[in-house]
Amino acid sequence: MSVEGVSPIPGRCGFFVERKRRFCKMIVRTGNSYCGEHADVENGNSRRRIPCPLDPKHTVFEEQLSKHLQKCNSREKPKPVYYEQNINAGSGDEETLEDQALEHRSKAALDLHLEKLKAAAKALGEKLEDSILSHPVLTEQLDDPNNGDSALKHLKQQASILGNMEEIGLLGSNRCFVEFGAGKGKLSHWIHEAVKGHNDHHFLLVERSSTRFKVDGKHQQADGRFERLQVDIQHLDLGRVPLLMETRVRLVGVGKHLCGSATDLALRCLFEGVASETAPPCKRGRYQEEPAPPSHQPAPPSRAEVCGVAIALCCHHRCAWRPYVGKQFFRDNGLGASEFAAFRRMSSWATCNGCPDDQSRDHDGDVEPSDKDILNGVLSAEERGRVGRLCKRLIDHGRVCYLQSKGFMTKLQYYSTPQTTLENVLLTAVPPQPAEHQERTRGASRE
Repeated sequence: MSVEGVSPIPGRCGFFVERKRRFCKMIVRTGNSYCGEHADVENGNSRRRIPCPLDPKHTVFEEQLSKHLQKCNSREKPKPVYYEQNINAGSGDEETLEDQALEHRSKAALDLHLEKLKAAAKALGEKLEDSILSHPVLTEQLDDPNNGDSALKHLKQQASILGNMEEIGLLGSNRCFVEFGAGKGKLSHWIHEAVKGHNDHHFLLVERSSTRFKVDGKHQQADGRFERLQVDIQHLDLGRVPLLMETRVRLVGVGKHLCGSATDLALRCLFEGVASETAPPCKRGRYQEEPAPPSHQPAPPSRAEVCGVAIALCCHHRCAWRPYVGKQFFRDNGLGASEFAAFRRMSSWATCNGCPDDQSRDHDGDVEPSDKDILNGVLSAEERGRVGRLCKRLIDHGRVCYLQSKGFMTKLQYYSTPQTTLENVLLTAVPPQPAEHQERTRGASRE
């Protein structure tokens, strides 16, 4: 079979996938033209394939269904010891979220939300500073001409995250780096390269889905432990992770483009399920700690301490009120669930309004549909972009206040240029440190 003069790769499946505009790349058995997934299209094949009832994205031969269900990767698996249902989900008795699309709101309601946004923005302080750094462990990759534009974009972000972590003293000994939303684990890989000269470092990669092409295999024989936890952050109790119960190390929470509510879930996971380092309250930390969700299991006698956070934020339109950690900041400014719902929707204007397609889909093509047609008579494209950035900043400031209430020195900074990524804000937090130690840890070189 050929399509428009293109033939399948020898030894690979001959089925043309219309959605991808290419042939299936699965390897076929000797003498066959199609892989198992597409074998039913072969002439003379009487075997019928049906969608798997556990996951219709793949199919199975009908006569082998019962056997397949016993080993399907989508089957329900036994819960790990560190799983606790909704431990980081936030309180369920909050006010109901009025999640109404902007096009269904009246112009008067929209104007009211914009007025409240401008009033709350007065608490944000000065504009964010640039902190675009690099790290020597990525120099060779950054200079490699074989890396394409997409790979280079991610390398620049990883280098800057490492540079910022180096500057605030997070790349040291006696650490367990917990990468939330780890994906392939590239950020942990580069952190591992950066801390090779230090002792007693471990890595926990948290990812709810099964991921292909992981880098974990490169670190099986490495110093320290490199473990992957396949669990939703919402249900992760770090206090019951075996590694953290066996070793006395301090935690550093990291993430690159931790999407929407995943950032809030990660902060709750770190600070409401794990003890933080004792530190005097920050002067600006007038926001009180929210009560942690009740736990059904007794806490381990020894808990790991949190000594830092470095999370690149993104996808504020996917935030949710229940797990959001900045509720007290919103309430102190006369805002609630209704305003949060409007602001999170308007935050998408910062990345998908008047931007090239490749930039507006910076994070896995995931953007909130824009209300451009509805708002053309209300706000210009430039104004929508400015409002979107302000909404993102307001949501992030609530997270800053939450961390300050835990006694941490917290910053929001631009760690990358908008040309590299529109989601270019990095949230960092460390306990107060002596001035001489801070000076000693400033080793990163600015780009």
